[in-house]
Amino acid sequence: MGKLKKARKFSKFEYEKAPDIRRRALILIKELQLDHLVVSRLFFYRSTGSKARAYARTWGLPKLWQNTLEIGPAYIIEVISGYFDKLSLHDQDKVLLHEISHIPKNFSGALVPHTRKRKGSFRDKLEGLIARYLENNNI
Repeated sequence: MGKLKKARKFSKFEYEKAPDIRRRALILIKELQLDHLVVSRLFFYRSTGSKARAYARTWGLPKLWQNTLEIGPAYIIEVISGYFDKLSLHDQDKVLLHEISHIPKNFSGALVPHTRKRKGSFRDKLEGLIARYLENNNI
């Protein structure tokens, strides 16, 4: 008699393009005049089955990969469906602004970390974006 297989304790990680998230992010980018972002090099995905505790993640394309593949900088914003989709639209927009804040003004493929301690830090940038968002939407 053969051994019984154990049931999987985790779901399969999957992702798909998220045109709805792209549209919302492009509206935010235009509304907040984030002209340093090259929207044709921004990609948006929704994932399911992730064990991450984050609502979303931003992925940059490092310079070494850019040089190797002979392509320009690019960013992927991944929303984690299990958490992100349960948020209100207002909170989803704030999460998108958080992820957009990880993209530096020089759009190099690098990421701005949370831990910068000097003036113009990640937190300052994010708080400024959210304040402008709230002002534009009369919230």
